[in-house]
Amino acid sequence: MTVTATSVGEPDRLRSRTARAPRVPRLARLIPAVAAALSGALLYVSFPPRTLWWLAVPAFAVFGWVLRGRGWKAGLGLGYLFGLGFLLPLLVWTGVEVGPGPWLALVAIEAVFVALVGAGVAAVSRLPAAPVWAASLWTAGEAARARVPFEGFPWGKIAFGQADGVFLPLAAVGGTPLLGFAVVLCGFGLYDVVRLALRARRTRAVRRGTAAVALLSVAVPVAGALAARPLVTDEAEDGTATVAVVQGNVPRAGLDFNAQRRAVLDYHARETERLAAAVEAGEVARPDFVLWPENSSDIDPFANADARAVIDAAVRAIGAPISVGGVVERDGRLYNEQILWDPAKGPVDTYDKRQIQPFGEYLPLRSLIGAINSEWTSMVRQDFSRGDDPGVFTMDGTRVGLVTCYEAAFDWAVRSEVTDSAQMISVPSNNATFDRSEMTYQQLAMSRIRAVEHSRTVTVPVTSGVSAIILPDGRVTQKTGMFVPGSLVQEVPRRSSTTPATELGVLPEIALVLVAAGGLGRAIGAGVRGRRAGDV
Repeated sequence: MTVTATSVGEPDRLRSRTARAPRVPRLARLIPAVAAALSGALLYVSFPPRTLWWLAVPAFAVFGWVLRGRGWKAGLGLGYLFGLGFLLPLLVWTGVEVGPGPWLALVAIEAVFVALVGAGVAAVSRLPAAPVWAASLWTAGEAARARVPFEGFPWGKIAFGQADGVFLPLAAVGGTPLLGFAVVLCGFGLYDVVRLALRARRTRAVRRGTAAVALLSVAVPVAGALAARPLVTDEAEDGTATVAVVQGNVPRAGLDFNAQRRAVLDYHARETERLAAAVEAGEVARPDFVLWPENSSDIDPFANADARAVIDAAVRAIGAPISVGGVVERDGRLYNEQILWDPAKGPVDTYDKRQIQPFGEYLPLRSLIGAINSEWTSMVRQDFSRGDDPGVFTMDGTRVGLVTCYEAAFDWAVRSEVTDSAQMISVPSNNATFDRSEMTYQQLAMSRIRAVEHSRTVTVPVTSGVSAIILPDGRVTQKTGMFVPGSLVQEVPRRSSTTPATELGVLPEIALVLVAAGGLGRAIGAGVRGRRAGDV
């Protein structure tokens, strides 16, 4: 057999090329992984209770650097590390009372969505206008995370970390999807600007179009936010209402606070009666209506005459309708319910929580979880049932939309109350289970975003704090401490006009998901064409 010179020479050339290739130190190979995890942690630091919202931009700039030019498998792994760096500290409160198991399981699942986004961002990183495709993919990942599994878990949406930021007015334009997209776009755009600037310094040519897209990726979100500022206002369109928020406190933090259900009800009744005495003494204004937190009466007042008498006495003392957070059983089903209690007529209207919390208010996969740890199933002995309809109470002439605790994280649950004619929003909550963790501040920030998104006053009555009153421009004008009784009374604006975000609903999110799909399709097509060219 004859061996050609080419067949002999080719291995020699490969060996020579290999010999000349510089070896990358082992520690240097870890730099992308470490950078991905640390940039995720930097994103966490941008969230409340800190007001370092701007750190989200460099966090995504570093993430963009880590992913550029990588294969999808590397993007998957690096995205998972970014997700862990972000979500592990952000969601640590979920294990405050139940141990690290559920916390780590939740983070492990939620980080998968970030990993998939990382794979997608790596795939589109070499396309023209890469920051646009990449930011759209992040929005698509958030959209998926808000819907699956178990009806979704939107906690940690980028928008929820921007209550103090320059981008906030965009919430009124396109809701949380547009606000989050703008922040992420600015971050990926910042990386491209730096990358192209460094390339230009090395005298390498930079296409004008590429440079323009990078600069616009940073400039347009900021300019758009500034242009949207006129949408953010606290003007009263339908007059004002004087509202009182009552925080009765709980006997002790933790899961066992429910063992003192009667004490929690008594605390809220007592604080309301104390408020009534202050009104009679002329120390505070007389409220038009009063808002109690979620779980302020875990004793069913429809089935328990004693609980009903306590609520009746508090309502008569203040002389105004109260929205009471109760746990009610009807036809063998359990409901997390807000009850409108009138001083003269008693209970006249109800709202049943629609977005109930998995593993808190109902237990998916009960038999499987029971096999793993029977204590977890005992914590949720009976599943709550879901309500069907929006809840808007007419309280002394004011239309108050009810969004119970966990529901504030879901775009649709808040918007439905506004489209059902709510002039203001109340977010009754119970955070006693999570002790003094950051959870209550993260939730308060969500309510601030919702205020701007729909241009409505938002009140946040919480059993143990932090309770607050938020104006339609997102400003917190009053708030309580944690694990102290207290009440807040304030005259607030009523509004009936709707923002573009309210009108558009889910459409901005759908549009950005379609952009993400287009970017992925383009990247896949380019990869297929490249492989075919290599085979020729």
